[in-house]
Amino acid sequence: MEKKLLNFLLAVCIASFPFLFKGPKMRENLLIFSSKGVIATLIDAYVVGKQKLEYPVRPLPKIFKTNIIYDMLFFPILSVIWVKISYNDNFGKILLKSLIFSVPMSIGQWYMERNTGLFKWKKWSPFHTFVSVSFTLFTIRGLVGLMKILDKFKGKQDITES
Repeated sequence: MEKKLLNFLLAVCIASFPFLFKGPKMRENLLIFSSKGVIATLIDAYVVGKQKLEYPVRPLPKIFKTNIIYDMLFFPILSVIWVKISYNDNFGKILLKSLIFSVPMSIGQWYMERNTGLFKWKKWSPFHTFVSVSFTLFTIRGLVGLMKILDKFKGKQDITES
């Protein structure tokens, strides 16, 4: 059953690519995607290395101790979607919209941990998931904010040079 769930998640992630990575913000979306993949992989590798959780069923188990579908596809895709829905929002709205992702993710992981063999929590809880998902969402959102500032600065610089 776990392998079927992972294959389904992989198929959904791959099917979402054409919808998420098109249009004028494609470069930005790819940066969000890759940055979130790096951050999620580093955090997950640390947590697994500290034996706070483990992934008994995962792709390429001889190579990775983490679940690369979560770290390099699923979480990055969620971040791209989150940035898209919060792109022009103020901090209050961004905070509220982050709950749309971090609370269901925490509840979903709690449910999946109890009812599947995909991962096993040792020194982990829904609160840890909530904090780590929120932290990575806000880190990525901060990166997007920095990119927006740099784009404005570059635009002003281009105008003065013309």
